[in-house]
Amino acid sequence: MAELKEARVPDIGDFDGVPVIEVLVQVGDTVTVDQGLVTLESDKATMEVPAPFAGVVREIKVKEGDEVAEGAVVAMIEPAGGEAGGAQAGAADTAGKDEAKAAKPVEEGIGEAAPESRTTEPDTAVEPANVGERDKLAQREVAAHRTGDADAGTDATSRRSPPVAFDANELLPDKVPYASPAVRLFARELGVDLGQVGGSERGGRITREDVQKFVKGVMSGGGASPRAGGGGGGLDLLPWPKVDFAKFGPVETRELTRIQKISGANLARNWAMIPHVTQFEDADITGLEELRVQLNKENEKAIAKGKATKLTVLAFLIKASVAALKKFPEFNASLDAAGENLVLKQYFHIGFAADTPNGLVVPVIRDCDSKGVMEIAAEAGELAGKAREGKLGPAQMSGGCFSISSLGGIGGTQFTPIINAPEVAILGVSRADTRPVWNGEKFKPRLVLPLSLSYDHRVIDGAAAARFTSYLSQVLGDMRRVLL
Repeated sequence: MAELKEARVPDIGDFDGVPVIEVLVQVGDTVTVDQGLVTLESDKATMEVPAPFAGVVREIKVKEGDEVAEGAVVAMIEPAGGEAGGAQAGAADTAGKDEAKAAKPVEEGIGEAAPESRTTEPDTAVEPANVGERDKLAQREVAAHRTGDADAGTDATSRRSPPVAFDANELLPDKVPYASPAVRLFARELGVDLGQVGGSERGGRITREDVQKFVKGVMSGGGASPRAGGGGGGLDLLPWPKVDFAKFGPVETRELTRIQKISGANLARNWAMIPHVTQFEDADITGLEELRVQLNKENEKAIAKGKATKLTVLAFLIKASVAALKKFPEFNASLDAAGENLVLKQYFHIGFAADTPNGLVVPVIRDCDSKGVMEIAAEAGELAGKAREGKLGPAQMSGGCFSISSLGGIGGTQFTPIINAPEVAILGVSRADTRPVWNGEKFKPRLVLPLSLSYDHRVIDGAAAARFTSYLSQVLGDMRRVLL
């Protein structure tokens, strides 16, 4: 038997103690390079730990429910003959080239006819999966188990499905039980609703011992004690209607993807907790579009050979947004957890919506203030390609200051994007069209881009939002303003 080699957890960002939710292989399985070994689920997203080389799995070092960090060994693999070295590098190089070809941000050029291949463009606003969704899903699973809901099912997939009811207890942070993933797993195994368990640790954190004490109390007839810090309140909404749709005609049931399940609950929380207001504005991008087309034409041969990236309006939107964030710093901020302080950020990390087969995700381009539009376009294309391949790590989807949801490649005139908490604003971009614009003497055809800025009214007032969108429109009309 050849010497066994370790398969370790790659860079997963600033995360420690990420739970293993699924083991994808068994001892004796033959795996190929980059084949998934286990699936991890952080608060941001799920990701697979790939096999670093081809071979046969001889030992699995983790199981479902274990928590791992970067560098942790997940399996021992007997490499296939001579494949652990050169083949691995060759495969990585091939994968990198394939990703570069597939890389394509959500918005590809506003004001141009959308090609047939743009069927994968997003049909919703930016809807990322954010912090705390695993906690809420765990709470729902336990609630379904305890109430004996037949629709909840008994397998792992159905237990992680979101409920149909819209309840403040599932959305508001002060209603979500404070417990580690390991304690949540332990509670799920026992069928305990953590919402009924009082936490004994600092801040009301629930421990394993608290769960055990709760179970003993229930078994002895003591009943469920209310959770510490709990109380009444809620949105007081009617239950979600339960309808047997098959009575009215043929139906098909399709399970939501994991990203849809996580982001759906996140969106409901953001919409319920943030007082959204949307400011609309139009930007004359006639000159910007002429520049974009000219630059792409100059680099046409390099683009065709894959040596350069096709410029999209998205790159200019990101650069213009940075200029606006610098001029209006309250937009580049977040409320703290208590909602009493505003944290003003000195960095400029911009997220953009990327469409994937499993739903929308939001990769983040860092330090956009120090990058040019060509560099931003190349990085956006690379991140979009990784998103479609399911290879984005949590670190590549975290730390954003401001998000952009561009539907320009599809159509529409205006929409209201939902803010990506803890950000305080998000920019929606619709399809540009040519309109007659009065220049003081006559009407001239101009390419006009519709902008939709949703903002958190707790932080930003209407006057500030109007000034922000007005300035952003001016910058897009003359990109030389970014130099000022």
